[in-house]
Amino acid sequence: MGRRTQHPILNTLINLISQRLITALAFFIGTGLLIIFTNLQSSDGFTRIPKSVYSELIISLPPSFPLKPHPLPSTLAQWQDSTNSGDYFSQVTTTQVGYLVWSQFPIRVYVELPTAINEKLAQAWVDAVLQGVQEWSNYLPITIVEQPEIADITIVRKAPPLQIFPGSNITRARSAQTTYELYTSNKVLSHHFTILLSPSQTGEYLIAAARHEFGHALGIWGHSPLQTDALYFSQVRNPPSISSRDVNTLKRVYEQPTTLGWSLIDNSAT
Repeated sequence: MGRRTQHPILNTLINLISQRLITALAFFIGTGLLIIFTNLQSSDGFTRIPKSVYSELIISLPPSFPLKPHPLPSTLAQWQDSTNSGDYFSQVTTTQVGYLVWSQFPIRVYVELPTAINEKLAQAWVDAVLQGVQEWSNYLPITIVEQPEIADITIVRKAPPLQIFPGSNITRARSAQTTYELYTSNKVLSHHFTILLSPSQTGEYLIAAARHEFGHALGIWGHSPLQTDALYFSQVRNPPSISSRDVNTLKRVYEQPTTLGWSLIDNSAT
């Protein structure tokens, strides 16, 4: 029998989603995980689909789908913590597709130039964001691209949606939000991150927000309980730089299994 018979869920995936299956989840400063929406992307943009469809296609993927680690990037393989400061890997949440690691490098980052402010302020905003981003380049290969369509991670100056507390009408503004999308390319499961940084963030707090959210986009899908870590769950008066604990956690994440970056087709099938 052909592969479609052997993988009915994959069949459904291919038939319903001609290009990309989008699953966006949010991470924001000071809060935990929050499922925001599920989307289907067609050739002309995003179209909402029921969460039940998402559940069938992704959560119920056949057990034959690969869940295995990628080789550790050399930059992380070489990392050694001489301080033995530990990590907060226990706070990192896995997803329906495993850990959110990148397997193709360098990771391509697009920072959108703001248009709602003058050119000088817009460039200053981009420079501040890039400072927070480039700090991570010591640990994973990163490149800045000018074409948004080829980016793995996109960063935009935009206010995140208000947070609505469950069971009430109380809302709360967020300073930043990170979401990810799942899609298939050449039958390989891939992902894309979008980071929204509030226009209210300026100076060192903007740099700290970019540093923090970019850590999520690199795969640390969780928060640290210590204020001395860049991925601390809330903003602090004196934002910390990337700590040894942050890097130790990142390294442990990249040692974990995932379906991202692996073919959705069981090549062992005959």
